[in-house]
Amino acid sequence: MIELLIIGILEQGFIYGIMAMGVYITYTILDFPDLSVDGTFPLGIAVCFVLIRNSVNPWFALLIAFAAGCVAGAFTGIFNVKLKIRNLLCGILTMTALYSINYGIVGKASDFLLNNSVTIFSQTEFLFKGHAAFYSKLAVIIVIALIAKFALDWYMRTKSGFLLRSVGDNESLVITLAQNPGTIKIIGLSIANGLVALSGAVYCQYSRAFNVGSGTGTVVMGLAAVIIGVTVFKKIKFMRITTGVIFGMIVYKACISIALAAGLRSQDTNLMITILFIATLVINEFFLKKKKSGVRLHD
Repeated sequence: MIELLIIGILEQGFIYGIMAMGVYITYTILDFPDLSVDGTFPLGIAVCFVLIRNSVNPWFALLIAFAAGCVAGAFTGIFNVKLKIRNLLCGILTMTALYSINYGIVGKASDFLLNNSVTIFSQTEFLFKGHAAFYSKLAVIIVIALIAKFALDWYMRTKSGFLLRSVGDNESLVITLAQNPGTIKIIGLSIANGLVALSGAVYCQYSRAFNVGSGTGTVVMGLAAVIIGVTVFKKIKFMRITTGVIFGMIVYKACISIALAAGLRSQDTNLMITILFIATLVINEFFLKKKKSGVRLHD
């Protein structure tokens, strides 16, 4: 029972960890409160669901879902950069539009994949024999999460990645380098929402289901994981922040799962998420104040 609980926590932690890396880009790097995440997560589910239902290769379906998320994120950026709409409102507009789009893609509010539908998990079952088959889904999920993590780490070391980090920290620096900060922001939002949609696509094949409201609270979940990752795991010098964010999501999922196992009603999950998020913010604020007071003492 305990082993099953731990496996479930790790599986969902790594799936949503991909999403959290996207939230890390928007909130930490770009300082952009992107609420469209609540729409791009189910967008990834919807796109992947329809493709698999039409017998498209499940690995290719992940790439298409990623691309769809990139397009959605680009629209959020265009609303902000080209149409001069406030960033918070841009995310709300995209999220609202995606609700109808996601419904239209699948054609109904909820649906399930057929038992004979081919997924990335059914395709890799032959690699695991005996007791190892119990960990087959987790192994596949970890591989995908690591590919996404290392790809993001690599991108952040490129010139484009440097410019992306500069937009959030020092936009004037980007201008002095003869680059358009608006274009860089659109690229950043595209990549972020692409990762969120990729997370949704993996979740689609994991749960074998689509629900138009499955993205509700996604941005809160991702932000909590980012704060946990930055606050707790950033102190480990050899650990990259993307790894910390994934671990932050695992910690977050562990807290929710343990609370449910302890007797919390499923309908109270949103309340638990809110309490956990507030606690995360309070702890983060405490460490920030402690850090600032330490700097004053050294001065």
